[in-house]
Amino acid sequence: MRLGYTDQAGDGHYMAGRAILIALAVLAYSVRVPAAWVERWYSRGVYARLQPVVTGVSNQVPFALLDVLLVVAIVSLVVATVQVCARPWRGRVVREIGRFGLSLVAAGAAVYLVFWGAWGLNYERQPLAQRLDLNQDAANHDALLRLARTIVGQLNDVHDRAHREGFPAWEQMRPSMERTFRATQTWLAPGTHPRAGAPKWSLLSYYFERAGVSGMTDPFFLEVLVDRDLLPFERPFVLAHEWAHLSGYADEAEANFVGWVTCVNGAAPAAYSGWLYLYSEAVGALPREDRVPLVRALAAGPRADLLAVAERARRIQPVLQEVSWRVYDRYLKANRVGEGIASYDRALVLVLGSRFVNGWTPVLKTPASR
Repeated sequence: MRLGYTDQAGDGHYMAGRAILIALAVLAYSVRVPAAWVERWYSRGVYARLQPVVTGVSNQVPFALLDVLLVVAIVSLVVATVQVCARPWRGRVVREIGRFGLSLVAAGAAVYLVFWGAWGLNYERQPLAQRLDLNQDAANHDALLRLARTIVGQLNDVHDRAHREGFPAWEQMRPSMERTFRATQTWLAPGTHPRAGAPKWSLLSYYFERAGVSGMTDPFFLEVLVDRDLLPFERPFVLAHEWAHLSGYADEAEANFVGWVTCVNGAAPAAYSGWLYLYSEAVGALPREDRVPLVRALAAGPRADLLAVAERARRIQPVLQEVSWRVYDRYLKANRVGEGIASYDRALVLVLGSRFVNGWTPVLKTPASR
C-alpha cells in the first residue's frame, strides 16, 4: 500500500479506497460474530484448512517470516515519510498531513483485517469449557491442594526418567512431540488436522529474553517464535502452548490447558515439562501455609530445576517486563478477552474441573450436549 501522495485525478479513488478499508476494519472489530458460527465455519472450517498449508510453507523457511514483514513495514514507513517531507507542499500542509495520516490509518486497517482473517477470529470461537465434561464447582481449595500433591508426586516420579532420556534440542522437538500433539487436537476437535510449527528464532528474541516472553505465535504466517534462552525442561511446554495457539486456541488459558494435556500424555521429557509448568501455577495459587509442605516434599532434582528457572528469570528486566505485560493485557482486552493477562490463571480451573480418562485425557461432553 502506498503511503504517499497521488495525483489529483486519482484523489477521489484514493480517499474512497482507504475509507472503505478503514470502514471494513471497524466493522470487523465491532460486530460480534456468533461463537457457534465461528466454531463451525471458521475455527473448524476455513482456519482448520488454512493453518496446515500456511504453517507447512513457513516451516520450510529457516528464518522468521514475521521479521521480514516487520523490516518491510519499517522501511516502507521511513521511505514514505521522507518522500512526503521532501515534497513542495505549497501551502497545502494540512491537506498533505491529513492525506498521509489517512494512509497510515488505512495501512493499519489492512493489517488488522489480515490478522482477523488469518488467525484473530479464533478469539470469537466457543469456549473450550463448553466442550469439556467440566465441573466448575471442583475448582476449590481442597481440590487445588490435592492437585498440588499429585503434581509433586508426578515431578518426583518422572524427573530421573526425563533427564535420563534427555530433553531434545530445539530442532528435534517437533519430530519428538508432534504425534502426541496431533492426537490431542484430534481428540479435542475431531476432524481437524493442525500442523505443528517449527520453533524459530527472531529479531524479537533479544526482547523476549529481557521481557520474560517465552514464545509467540505469528498470526500472519502461522509460525512459532521462541525465546532461545529457555532451559531444556521449559521448552516442551512452551512449544506445546504455542502449537495450541496454532490449532486455533487463541485464549491463553485454553492454550495453557491444551499444551499441558499434550505434554503430560507424551514422553517423559515432555511430561516433566508439563508438570513443572503446572506446579508453579498450582502452588502459587495456594496460601503460604500450604505451600511450605509441598516445597519440602519435592525431591532434590525438581527443586534444582525450579531454582534454575528462577535464576534464568533474574535476567529479565522488570521495567521492560511490566511494559510488555501491560501492552499484552490491552491487546487481549481489545480482542474481547475481558480478563486480559489474568486469563492465564483460568487454565488451573480447567484442570481442576475436568474429568480425565486413560491417564490425563480430558473427557468431552456427549455429542448431544456439545
